[in-house]
Amino acid sequence: MVCEEEVREAVVGSGLFARDRPVVAMLSGGRDSTCLLDVAVALLGAGALSALHVNYGLRRQADAEERHCAALCERLGVELEVVRAAGGGQAVGNLQAWARELRYAEAGRMARERDALIATGHTASDQVETILYRLAASPGRRALLGMVASEGRLIRPLLGVSREQTAAYCRARGLSWCEDASNDDERYARARVRNGLVPALRAVHPAAEANVLRTASLLREETELLDGLVSDELAGRRSIALTRLRELPAALARLVVVRLAEDAVGTYVPQAGDRVDEILALARRGGRAELHVGAQAGAVIHDGVLEMVRLEPRGSAAHPPTNPPAQPTPASEPPGED
Repeated sequence: MVCEEEVREAVVGSGLFARDRPVVAMLSGGRDSTCLLDVAVALLGAGALSALHVNYGLRRQADAEERHCAALCERLGVELEVVRAAGGGQAVGNLQAWARELRYAEAGRMARERDALIATGHTASDQVETILYRLAASPGRRALLGMVASEGRLIRPLLGVSREQTAAYCRARGLSWCEDASNDDERYARARVRNGLVPALRAVHPAAEANVLRTASLLREETELLDGLVSDELAGRRSIALTRLRELPAALARLVVVRLAEDAVGTYVPQAGDRVDEILALARRGGRAELHVGAQAGAVIHDGVLEMVRLEPRGSAAHPPTNPPAQPTPASEPPGED
């Protein structure tokens, strides 16, 4: 009973279910999404919920997992939509990205049809794994911030709850769940982080996971301050005078360049901050110059001003880059649903 109350109180405390909107719960059948659905029914009522299960047809257990989700939703009185897809032709390295894109696309469709929020079962344990993976694979402070609790329609009500707590909750409620063998498949970086890195850190210090989460929380607060400084510096402009860029402290100059690049292309371009010195060196030569700063962002230097533009994809003759690109940032492997 204590476990049930702790989990539900953590979800209530997140405030993510406080809005008067229906919810589409992404349901894999694992412990976390099973816990999420049951908690949502307890807090919102079954009528406010619908569930989405994607049967990728990739594993022998796929049909059994679909039946499990159907039985769970019937027990809880929740509407279930099942999407079946065939992804067997995908390369192993792209499999998780393909599956993630598919389930989020389908969840987005359902949410638009119902004007609903989308709830995932990501937990504090997933958060730790995500931060550690990004620490190894991506440069920049933002890689250490982890997943946010709410972005657009997407909410993650279980981010304050560990994987051990969701399992205990399900046992206390008499809810069975499906185990996904791919969670322990060492071909995936996420599994190597979960089964190798996290236990090693725990052996170094028993509070390692809590310390990772606390650090991410502090960094998110500090990021709000830093983002405010960048916004004040740019004041709504999409360019900056090069004389001003030279005057800025190095850290703020990097952040300004990154913001300009990301505003230009609409995606994460942390490596742009590493090109500040090159940008200023080109500016000293005078005239017009261009520099590819990462992703599809190009720095254009002219008339004493730096602005960023979106470049055509590689191979296009419309706008070839004049300089070789920075080393690309590896895409973050998506955390598991459960």
